[in-house]
Amino acid sequence: MALIPWRTATVTDIENETPDTRRFKLQMDDHDSFEFAPGQFITLDLPIHEKPNKRWRSYSIASNPDGGNEIELLIVLNPEGLGTNYLFNEVKVGSKLTYRGPQGVFILPKDLDKELFLICTGTGIAPFRSMAQHIYRNQIPNKGINLIYGCRKKNNLMYYDELRTLEKEMEGFRYFPTLSREEWEGDSGYVHDIYERLCNVKSPAYFFLCGWKAMIDEAKLKILEMGYDKKDIHIELYG
Repeated sequence: MALIPWRTATVTDIENETPDTRRFKLQMDDHDSFEFAPGQFITLDLPIHEKPNKRWRSYSIASNPDGGNEIELLIVLNPEGLGTNYLFNEVKVGSKLTYRGPQGVFILPKDLDKELFLICTGTGIAPFRSMAQHIYRNQIPNKGINLIYGCRKKNNLMYYDELRTLEKEMEGFRYFPTLSREEWEGDSGYVHDIYERLCNVKSPAYFFLCGWKAMIDEAKLKILEMGYDKKDIHIELYG
């Protein structure tokens, strides 16, 4: 199989999403229409090291594939990370970035013939925002979608207003943000409590897990203990 070529993209907008997270919008220079499947990622080649594999950073595409040539990346600052420090401190609107993609198999099944559980922490929300918007905008038949999102505090929640609005507009879509370090009007604790509650009466389901390794490891174990098969579990690890 031929290697995916490196191409260039232009940064068209940068917005603060949370105190330590930014939304980077990129226009893909060589494409009039940049085609990708919700859940896929691109890899950036950043000028931060002499060795190529030390320069590469991969990020899920957070936007809906709408036929255009602009995408959005959701990136959290790692104070000790060379890649995110470069993106946050050096990259401006108009900057050129080298990328390749799209890549990845963390994508929706062809037929949404089972209930979907999209379970994430932190910037793991990115591919699920893409999936949910894609299903909604294309009116794809489904058996119900549950987006379960864990963060420490409310000001860490990303796309909060957008997902609350989507919950009102999209039939069968339910949004469950939960906070582990702050009491608020919504759920408190970890994501596991929520999907265990929702799956109290076991029914056919697909589980998509994206986020911190500890969350994914625990969720895999719990979902299998609930009687689901490992083929029902799809994983994208962050960090």
